[in-house]
Amino acid sequence: KLGHKNRAVACTDMNEHSSRSHSMLSTYVIAKNKITNEAARGKMHLIDLAGSERLSKSGAVGLRKTEAANINKSLSALGDVIQARANNNSHVPYRNSTLTYLLQDSLSRDSKTLMFVQISPVLGNVDESSCSLNFASRVRKVELGKAKKHVSR
Repeated sequence: KLGHKNRAVACTDMNEHSSRSHSMLSTYVIAKNKITNEAARGKMHLIDLAGSERLSKSGAVGLRKTEAANINKSLSALGDVIQARANNNSHVPYRNSTLTYLLQDSLSRDSKTLMFVQISPVLGNVDESSCSLNFASRVRKVELGKAKKHVSR
């Protein structure tokens, strides 16, 4: 209920129930072996990214326009991180957005990441669908390496 209460949704010219923010649920797990006293740690983030939108098509004004700009900026920052990881750059700009900063350890070398992309079947949204598929294609090319087991005593 708290997550739903904090979720921003509004009507635009493109979508009657448009997400105006990203939504993130993080689960942290510690599994302890009672015999060896070893503890394995893990985390899982489930993230619903608000979709990018063209202001000319969405008709967003005022607060909705600001929300759209923030969403687009955050998605752009995620794209920059993906690109830096794909190019094996020595510097990855995780601090350019709250989203990428929170996901820094999950987008690093010892994690596994899975992304689903939802696109619109409407012909009028082909530009946005094409951008989403291009983004997914860029994400697909990133090699994070083998996931590691995090164990402590």
